[in-house]
Amino acid sequence: MPAEILHQPTLVLNRNWQPVHVATVARALVLLWNHRALVVDPEDFQTYTWEHWSKLQPRDGEKFIQAVTVRLRVPEVVTLPHYDRVPDTYVTFSRRNLFKRDHNTCQYCGAQPGTEELTIDHVIPRSQGGPTSWTNCVVACVACNKRKGDRTPQQAGMKLRRHPFRPTWRPIYVWKEMRIKSWSKFLSEVYWNVELEQ
Repeated sequence: MPAEILHQPTLVLNRNWQPVHVATVARALVLLWNHRALVVDPEDFQTYTWEHWSKLQPRDGEKFIQAVTVRLRVPEVVTLPHYDRVPDTYVTFSRRNLFKRDHNTCQYCGAQPGTEELTIDHVIPRSQGGPTSWTNCVVACVACNKRKGDRTPQQAGMKLRRHPFRPTWRPIYVWKEMRIKSWSKFLSEVYWNVELEQ
């Protein structure tokens, strides 16, 4: 259990309390220990140094790490008091991120058969010079991908539900499907919503 807890996510804010990253609990505790971060208590927004945080007792039902002499509360949010940059808006192109952008939904027929029945389709086929990129790839079900074949949607008589686009950074792209309730106090719905403007 302790190893699992150490690998869970912690939201990282800059000094203006804007989300900039998602780190593991272990990394957040290292930052706290090295005086590079402060824990933010989502209940009252109070910040804590390592010295103060390590003395707080876990609340009822709250996750904690059992050290030799202390039970250490698990930080869900930390802030970097000397870091004022905002996150790079670039999201790495990957299969997982593409599926998140398209909500595991075929961009031709709208089916959601499960990830094992979905593929990546090049809107302009590679054989016609189409690149593997955010703006040329979409999620497609096996049937639609087979029907489209080595043609453009227009050539195949198919219509895209939404044109592919490069998404901007959101915590959802950094961490797998986990959504922590306390983060909602620091993130507007736009950070969770992957239906982004093109």
